Amino acid sequence: MTRKAYMIGTGVGNLAAGIYLIRDGGFKGDQITMMGLEKHGANDGAAVADYQDEYSNQALSNSKGFLAKGGRMLNEETYENLWDLMRSVPSLDNPGQTVTDDILNFDHAHPTHDVGRLIDRNGPRINPGKDNYRHMQFNNKERMLLSKLMLMPEKDEEKLNNISIEEWFKSSTPHFWNTNFWHMWQTTFAFKRASSAMELRRYMNRMILEFTRINTLEGVTRTPYNQYESLILPMRKYLEDRGVTFINNRKVTDLEFKDTALQDDIVVTGIKYEEVDNDNKEGHIDIAENDMVFDTNGSITDSSSIGDWDKPIVENMEYAPSAMLWKKAASKFYSLGQPDKFFNDRTQSEWYSFTITTNNHLLLENIARITQQQPGNALNTWIDSSPLMSIVVHHQPHFHAQKPNETVLWGYFMYPRRNGDFVQKPVIEMTGEEVLDEFLGQLASVDPAKDNIRNHMDEIKESIVNCIPVYMPYASALFNQRAVGDRPDVVPKHSKNLAFISQFCEQPFDMVFTEQYSYRAAQRAVYTFLGIPLSQMTPMHHYEKDPKIMARATKTMFR
Repeated sequence: MTRKAYMIGTGVGNLAAGIYLIRDGGFKGDQITMMGLEKHGANDGAAVADYQDEYSNQALSNSKGFLAKGGRMLNEETYENLWDLMRSVPSLDNPGQTVTDDILNFDHAHPTHDVGRLIDRNGPRINPGKDNYRHMQFNNKERMLLSKLMLMPEKDEEKLNNISIEEWFKSSTPHFWNTNFWHMWQTTFAFKRASSAMELRRYMNRMILEFTRINTLEGVTRTPYNQYESLILPMRKYLEDRGVTFINNRKVTDLEFKDTALQDDIVVTGIKYEEVDNDNKEGHIDIAENDMVFDTNGSITDSSSIGDWDKPIVENMEYAPSAMLWKKAASKFYSLGQPDKFFNDRTQSEWYSFTITTNNHLLLENIARITQQQPGNALNTWIDSSPLMSIVVHHQPHFHAQKPNETVLWGYFMYPRRNGDFVQKPVIEMTGEEVLDEFLGQLASVDPAKDNIRNHMDEIKESIVNCIPVYMPYASALFNQRAVGDRPDVVPKHSKNLAFISQFCEQPFDMVFTEQYSYRAAQRAVYTFLGIPLSQMTPMHHYEKDPKIMARATKTMFR
């Protein structure tokens, strides 16, 4: 009987698994079925109308413009699996090139160099002096605590069980929260004080190369367009061209398992599902023991809510659907982790983004003037803003369909329950227009020009095609406090045909909130099921063991 693979979810992880099955496992496309609801995964990029049609919980009066729920920063040195796999995927824009060629060629031609990373009440921190963000601003106690965290052996990670970053640095607060390091680190990687110290340890080791250049983001690798168009669409095309079946209306609701004597063996025997665009018609797939099931056991964009120019978001209180499937499975087997650790406390994980589309470049020109840098370089954080606002202005155009006169940028608030500084209500209650007013207020507050941007508010607002807010209750859930064992192994012990591929599975050393993590989980799952030695997996760098890099990091820590 022909062996089959069923992918629950169509984000980059399962797309990567499909490519690994074909490239390294000799599978034919017709052996693979991809089942999902949203084609974009957790990556940015689509027209507003596309998102409304896919999952919005309310009709929008204005569906013009574009929407980027978030953005992901790649890294040339540490995304080993991504670059290796995407060398097998042809570019959609440049015949004869691969996706890896596309991205790295673009990035080398447009290198990131952020000169206004942090913005306080006096504007960008680019002038010499104690507040210049080249200085980490640690005191000796913080240096000791950070070093102790980094040097903790991986085998001792359980000592960090359920410990937050706030608890780890409690003997040095509130000073630590006011250091340039924390201002940059939390908003570059989306950590909060309540986030896991265990994850901070992993980031500091895996990304130690970036510690010395986090102030300029020179290690950031950008895609030519948004990542949906630059990564996901080429992957889908590769798979479709080889006969992979995509079903985009299917919500998997439960897994059926074989009864075994000791209830140890994990063997999927059936998949239950609903067709969401067909009155939730129920269906069932029989799974043979030799078949494989790859589950996206948690998505950070689950239960998102989209607002409008005239309407605030309506919070979707649904428990993350992808995690609910995981939760049902975990209730049957002791080795499948604790999904509630990640999806039952929104205070640790929620944030709120917004995308602005304009019909001319007036706003873009003012942003470049105030932040003192051109599009493609910036992640700017207003460190004094109450809800902690950051913005990203990509190289334009950010979408293939974007017109030459249009600008698209996005931003986010780390603390959406807090009031704005210029619109006196919680960010989560703001309409798209009010989010724009808050954003423009923050810009005006640090504009040093006599002809302040606030003098041109009417003209700027006339150029706005749309401002779409998005509330994401689980955006940082992957950093929630956890203990060893709360995330299931990619292929759990005793699992015969079920693998987990997401930001919520467990792998050694590597770090979540990266495409690299999903790609590597995909390779690990495929190689495990097909009997390919894990020693043949894509090699990973260990910069934390490089004496020169560690010497530079130590110098930065004392700067």
